[in-house]
Amino acid sequence: MSTGAAANPLRVGLVGYGLAGSVFHAPLIAATKGLTLDTVVTSNPERQAQASAAHPDVRIAATPDELLVRAGELDLVVIASPNKTHVPLATAALDAGLPVVVDKPIAGTAEEARALAVLAEERGLLLSVFQNRRWDNDFRTLQKLLADGELGDVWRFESRFERWRPLPKGGWRESGDPTEIGGLLYDLGSHVVDQALVLFGPVASVYAETDIRRPGAETDDDTFIALTHTSGVRSHLYVSATTAQLGPRFRVLGSKAGYVKYGLDPQEAALREGARPGAGWGEEPEELWGRIGAGESPATGGGTAFPTLPGDYPAYYAAISEALTDGGPNPVSAVEAAAALDVLEAARRSARDGSTVNL
Repeated sequence: MSTGAAANPLRVGLVGYGLAGSVFHAPLIAATKGLTLDTVVTSNPERQAQASAAHPDVRIAATPDELLVRAGELDLVVIASPNKTHVPLATAALDAGLPVVVDKPIAGTAEEARALAVLAEERGLLLSVFQNRRWDNDFRTLQKLLADGELGDVWRFESRFERWRPLPKGGWRESGDPTEIGGLLYDLGSHVVDQALVLFGPVASVYAETDIRRPGAETDDDTFIALTHTSGVRSHLYVSATTAQLGPRFRVLGSKAGYVKYGLDPQEAALREGARPGAGWGEEPEELWGRIGAGESPATGGGTAFPTLPGDYPAYYAAISEALTDGGPNPVSAVEAAAALDVLEAARRSARDGSTVNL
């Protein structure tokens, strides 16, 4: 494709219109210059009506086959369907000659992710993974602090993605069927592991604890992962639906200072409420800024408030558009996603066997 394609937006087919498709992908695609949401695939009549109401010009297809038969009319397929469908649908789209974005996790195993990466390379097609939380406000801010050397040498990274949901919600994400690839380890764990790898590089060893705490729950809902990076940094990652008192989103301890940040990036909540990217997008009020300091307690106002950079989920699809039209870099490659899956698979083995797994 050439830069001339900018006058004719890239036509995107979106497979799946549940939480991921309706809250994240469809609004972000629609808001991206150079992309247009052409078709939504869902067999659910209620979701078909919701997609048509939110995006009046969109076409509706009941099955992926109805979409792929029109491959010549499309420029990109986005897969936001249940986890177990990611590999077969991505394979079918690549075989149809279409670039693909897949929601995380791209696959159930690192081997499957690498096989998809090889297929995409053989076809000369973009294959990218939607790891939107690389564009969270707190993560972007921490990247700046590290780049500027504000914390010195980082010794320990604590990252929490915690919720208080004492009753299971059901659905495939909480299914105990291994083929569904459910549970928090592969759901929220995909985010916190990816962030740790981006920040601190490859992992030498993994230790994990996974528990099923809630009555009636079928898969892990309270999980801890400890990573030792080859750089020497230790990452302690918590993902939980059973946290009655939430901890800091980040606590990062270095040789010069530490950084503590509470609260989640506001973009998901804004998207759920129907807000769309524009002026002031991703910003948070000063009272929610993290604090940086040494020998002081942020809980009592210690340290110095450090401005949080705005979150920027729109940057992901802007990068996808740039990659397809002008050959820009893939914002999140399948190879990177496979490295995260190496860690998740090691965490699952560690929790099962009560051991530390070396990579």
